[in-house]
Amino acid sequence: MKIAVEGCMHGDLDIVYQTIQHLEKLQDIKVDLLLCCGDFQAIRNERDMQSLNVPHKFKEMKSFWKYYSGQEVAPIPTIFIGGNHEASNYMWELYYGGWAAPNIFFLGCAGVVKFGNIRIGGLSGIYNARHYRQGHDERPPYNQDTIRSVYHVREYDVHKLMQVTEPIDIFLSHDWPLGITDCGNWQQLVRFKPHFEEEIQAGTLGNRAAAELLEKLKPPYWFSAHLHCKFAALVDHGKDGQKTKFLALDKCLPQRRFLQILEIESDSGPFEIQYDEEWLAITRKFNSIFPLTKANANFRDTTPDIQECREFVRSKLEARGAKPFEFAQTAPAFDPNQSQSMGSSRGDECLRNPQTESFLQLLELPYLLDQGTAVTAANAYHRPSPSIQRGPCVDNTEEIPIDDIDETED
Repeated sequence: MKIAVEGCMHGDLDIVYQTIQHLEKLQDIKVDLLLCCGDFQAIRNERDMQSLNVPHKFKEMKSFWKYYSGQEVAPIPTIFIGGNHEASNYMWELYYGGWAAPNIFFLGCAGVVKFGNIRIGGLSGIYNARHYRQGHDERPPYNQDTIRSVYHVREYDVHKLMQVTEPIDIFLSHDWPLGITDCGNWQQLVRFKPHFEEEIQAGTLGNRAAAELLEKLKPPYWFSAHLHCKFAALVDHGKDGQKTKFLALDKCLPQRRFLQILEIESDSGPFEIQYDEEWLAITRKFNSIFPLTKANANFRDTTPDIQECREFVRSKLEARGAKPFEFAQTAPAFDPNQSQSMGSSRGDECLRNPQTESFLQLLELPYLLDQGTAVTAANAYHRPSPSIQRGPCVDNTEEIPIDDIDETED
């Protein structure tokens, strides 16, 4: 199986897909899957731009809306995680994961899926110690505080990933695992990024939660982005002989190393994205303590034994299959011929995505993502594309100042 890995997308889907197609012709190969390590920027329309936390000069529509509307179709199956530059209102609709556009799958705040016989896990967002143990209390419309905290990693999602016992082949995180620079040529890194040296020396560069997951899961491959540079490392997990090949990639810009194609042993194709039985069982098991306020989850009330949930999920998947539910639009797509996207959905609504509703019905779980009376997609938007199948801010010492990096490098 040939997999293309891309760093920060920043909405440049057209350029990334064209680059892959160029490499396919140049090397006479066929890429089976594209993985994106965050800052995907799945912006459907101008209202989504309101939930994107970037400096005003970087608020561009880019090209995702064409794939969302059906004007373009992703030529390669694509799986992505979220970063710190996302349309957070749309990502919240797909908290459990789902199709952000046809052939483009979001792993959710945390998730595991199968592609062929390859298991792919991921953790969206970036680490911030102040918000790590809080619940998911942010809802659109976001204020100056919540537009930043909404993409911060939460202990609840990490705890679910820590329950995974079956081998993970590939794991994605946006920011790097804490301490990963000790396993690579960090001296060369700081020659390219000198402002990283202070944090590397202090042992504060990276995501503490991701480091815990790396130690627990020990995947053969781990890919990240966020810091806008290419960096490789080899993690030796000790006496068991397991090793993790780590690779971080740059953002999509000319003359930058934002893309890598690798070959992984797998069963023969055809390949398709499917739900993972163990992950669905973990989701069902821990949904009862899903923290939806600032209060953190009470993990003491949930035992780690998920065998009963595994049997339940297995029977469900045997009955309907493991293919994810169909993509459906929940908001109008950007229209370049109009100054503003039109439609009845407002930026302050917490929409129910039909995929999420169907996913929760499959697991026989309640819908918990909204507050008060829900606005369903059917009521909010009545114009599906004919090609679509329906069915106050504070300083943050935990984060790399990525916006400042953007301004100097661009």
